[in-house]
Amino acid sequence: MHRRILAPGALAAASLMLAIPASAASYSPGAPGIGDPYYPAYGNGGYDVSHYDLRLKYQPATDELEGTATILARTTQDLSRFDLDFLLDVSEVRVNGARAAFATSGQHELEITPATPLAEGTALTVVVRYRGVPSTKSAYGFSTWHRTPDGAVAADEPEAAWWWYPSNDHPLDKATYDVSVAVPDGTQAISNGTLQSTSSQAGWTRYNWRQNKPQATYLTTLAVGRFDVTTSTSEGGVPVVNAYSTALGDNAGAARASVERTGELVDWLSGYFGPYPFASAGGYVPDTTTGYALETQTRVYYSPRQFANGSNASVVVHELAHQWYGDSVSLKGWKDIWINEGFARYAQWLWSEHEGEGTTRELADYVYASHPADDPFWKVAPGDPGPDDQFDIAVYDRGALAVQALRDAVGDDAFFAILKGWPREHAYGNASVADFRAYAERVSGKPLDALFDTYLFRPEKPAAPGLATGRAAAGGTTAGPVARPTSWKAIEATNTVHANGH
Repeated sequence: MHRRILAPGALAAASLMLAIPASAASYSPGAPGIGDPYYPAYGNGGYDVSHYDLRLKYQPATDELEGTATILARTTQDLSRFDLDFLLDVSEVRVNGARAAFATSGQHELEITPATPLAEGTALTVVVRYRGVPSTKSAYGFSTWHRTPDGAVAADEPEAAWWWYPSNDHPLDKATYDVSVAVPDGTQAISNGTLQSTSSQAGWTRYNWRQNKPQATYLTTLAVGRFDVTTSTSEGGVPVVNAYSTALGDNAGAARASVERTGELVDWLSGYFGPYPFASAGGYVPDTTTGYALETQTRVYYSPRQFANGSNASVVVHELAHQWYGDSVSLKGWKDIWINEGFARYAQWLWSEHEGEGTTRELADYVYASHPADDPFWKVAPGDPGPDDQFDIAVYDRGALAVQALRDAVGDDAFFAILKGWPREHAYGNASVADFRAYAERVSGKPLDALFDTYLFRPEKPAAPGLATGRAAAGGTTAGPVARPTSWKAIEATNTVHANGH
């Protein structure tokens, strides 16, 4: 050991230096966005969440929400400060037990400065106490909190969490959840996963829900209201929990006739996609005026308007297909939305074939023939549509056409192996369009660059020699009209499932 002898004047300076971590210069704030080019301010850098514990109390009459969020995470850099995405009013923040300073910035950022800087790899317990009236909050000119006559609903894409819990709001940072909600007696609270317990005290009933598999923030849902709840188990052994507002009126019968088929459809989809990836399945239909549906993990959100013209099993197939394609395997960036929507739409085509209402080939022919070469439909690239066209109909229909083109190119044996193997390969993780192409090439043994470029990225109508009818020719002309499959009306009725109006 070597000793340095310091002059008396230097001792004070040395003592001061010893009080500062040797690597203090490396500590910096986490980025206020996770790096998604579609939504630069969404998510945050510097840490990775593993679990959210949300303990809430909600009063439907006033829309007042109070809560304590306990977030378990780990730092991914030396952090001096980090952000959470959140809109409600915060009264206290603690980091690893110590009070932390906090402030708001931008449209939806909660900046947290811990009492001492955090080294990379540090385990974090972040406690946020908050309250507010979610319906009074907006960001970027919109709100995703939906009040109902008897409560409220949090369900939207690509964002919904900010209005009811602080989070790292991007699909790249998935986590498990415990959601505990107290509501007035006679009112129910619905969330994801399995209902662990309920208890009542002093006029309030508390519902404790658990999601034990990784879940993206936008797939987390909360519904408070008066519901009729049904429970069952599918033939394949999947527990099913469905909930229907008691005020659905004329839509009640069609909603139940559709959503009560969840267990049957989960088992049917398992034949194509492999074992159902979660501990429960189901859906809920609240008393809302919104027009869309959303694949909120294990507990799908359906608007009553989805059933205004009668039952529609096709929309249930679409949202349940997302449990594999979108929920278990989530996108890496929002540009990868085709993996979610193209395959959920193709599941509807498979269901059509199963029901004898039009084969996947007939549906592909119909979509192709329905859009002339100069239709703006062909200008949207499903493989990277841009934020303004993320939920354009082309992402669904041209996206499903791309899936059919893949099937034509690799043959049924390889195609169905890909369809089932992909959710197994990336279970509970994240993947991109490029990852999918590489996987499909590996399974099929065929180069697929040109096919993916043609169907997913070129802003033009593809030549279609692969369409079996032969009615579609290069250049996008057709030799005659293509008959509309019987299932098209039901499929078309789901075209607005994600039209959230942002």
